Amino acid sequence: MSAPTTYQEGELVNLLRAKDNAAFTYLYDHYAGALQGIVRQIVNDEELSHDVVQEVFVSIWRKIESYDATKGRLFTWMLNIARNAAIDKVRSKSFQQGLRQQSLDGAEHLGAVVKPGGDDIGLKKVLLRLKEEQRLLIDLSYYQGFTHDQIARELNIPLGTVKTRLRSALSQLRTLLS
Repeated sequence: MSAPTTYQEGELVNLLRAKDNAAFTYLYDHYAGALQGIVRQIVNDEELSHDVVQEVFVSIWRKIESYDATKGRLFTWMLNIARNAAIDKVRSKSFQQGLRQQSLDGAEHLGAVVKPGGDDIGLKKVLLRLKEEQRLLIDLSYYQGFTHDQIARELNIPLGTVKTRLRSALSQLRTLLS
């Protein structure tokens, strides 16, 4: 008897909790690409993002018992694990030291300003309507996972200024999206 080509979410979760390898393979095959896209936006390094995704799936395997269907869908739960793992990687000392060791011209290490993917249809146009400074702050904070303190150090501006400008950028973005 062959394994099903698709699973209902509840059935998949039950099989994962039973440590079923075929269900885990199915999960990886069907969700790794989506999680890779999220991680890649935050980590901004292809090879490192693959490593983070591998760590995410190990974490999912180990933590599947903590998944609660009443709080949300399986994919949302996995997405949060992936996003948190990517942000943790970006904030890690080894990642930060790697950034410092690269030979850089000016502030290019801050990454290209907001690189929306295919899932962000329309968002790119809206972000381009923001001031360059606002796009940079949103990119660093939301796409690359920098803390406000890290942004202040990178841009050499006071922490309070970062918070004020970011709040203003988000307000402007909210206005443009409505």
